[in-house]
Amino acid sequence: MSNPAATINLTDIDKELSSQSPQDILRHALEAHDNIAISFSGAEDVVLIDMAHKIRPDLQVFSLDTGRLHAETYRFIEKVRSHYGIEIDVVMPEAAKVEALVKAKGLFSFYKDDHKECCGIRKIAPLRKQLLSVDAWITGQRRDQSPGTRAAVPVIQDDKAFARPNEQLTKYNPLANWTSQQVWDYIRANNVPFNELHDRGYISIGCEPCTRPTGPGQHEREGRWWWEEATKKECGLHAVNIDK
Repeated sequence: MSNPAATINLTDIDKELSSQSPQDILRHALEAHDNIAISFSGAEDVVLIDMAHKIRPDLQVFSLDTGRLHAETYRFIEKVRSHYGIEIDVVMPEAAKVEALVKAKGLFSFYKDDHKECCGIRKIAPLRKQLLSVDAWITGQRRDQSPGTRAAVPVIQDDKAFARPNEQLTKYNPLANWTSQQVWDYIRANNVPFNELHDRGYISIGCEPCTRPTGPGQHEREGRWWWEEATKKECGLHAVNIDK
């Protein structure tokens, strides 16, 4: 666990790392923290796993299972586990809270309300619990993923949204400067596994009821929570992007 007194000013580190490659950023992260984990769900995250595995094979990886994922996504998780020979900590929501929500509002309340309540139970609470056990985490966020919420994502940041009281939780976004094209160029060049839904027009993949393929000319996040206002396409995993 982190020493509460040992908080680090990350601004200068971010300036230095911002001009470096994702591999160099990952190397810095893995050398700076023994207790660090990669959050895995999509194509960007597997690129990070591929890069990190070449630096430190014993990396920690976790994936949030909301109970509403596509069947293809579950097969994808197993494909990644087998391909790299790694353990993936599959984190699930608290059953009693899911049951209470479904009993009170049904299985599709997010279409009438918004997605925040459901995401809060199925994604945010499990993530919060998971991050209590690490000192740093790595995500596949890119600045071009969502102009409304991710355009200013730094390479390294102090994640106050999920930090333990009086302690620092460091968050790394090694692909912040990369484009989708660069991600897919890397996947093809290195034979990295990917979710088969990508071949069916899905770009940004989340829960099955809240994800759909995007059409020509649409931004990748337009396939997520399409019934809601376009500039707030975050579930809360990266709430620090909105709550500045």
